[in-house]
Amino acid sequence: MRFLVDECTGPAVASWLRGQSHEVFSIYEESPGIDDEAVLAKAEAEKWILITNDKEFGEKIFREKRSHHGVVLLRLADERSPSKVAAIQKLLHAHADQLFDRFVVVTEARVRFARA
Repeated sequence: MRFLVDECTGPAVASWLRGQSHEVFSIYEESPGIDDEAVLAKAEAEKWILITNDKEFGEKIFREKRSHHGVVLLRLADERSPSKVAAIQKLLHAHADQLFDRFVVVTEARVRFARA
């Protein structure tokens, strides 16, 4: 799968995804400092599934009706890297085939597919 990992999500998630043989573009590593508009535009234009813990992307998708190819919003109580990796691992194990073109909210306790 193709994932664009937002800067705030960090390099550990990107590294873990690469280790699982996914194609990854890491904002933290490759384009630090670009704004949310540029992140969303890149994800849309290049058909990446965006992984972020920035709820501003929810605002853009739902309020502004922005198109996307998939957004995974991490809403974790523990935002340390091991927690993020564990949440993504669990998500991919159970729902990998359901992520493209969907907006997904992931917490420690559940996965919710929102209508966008």
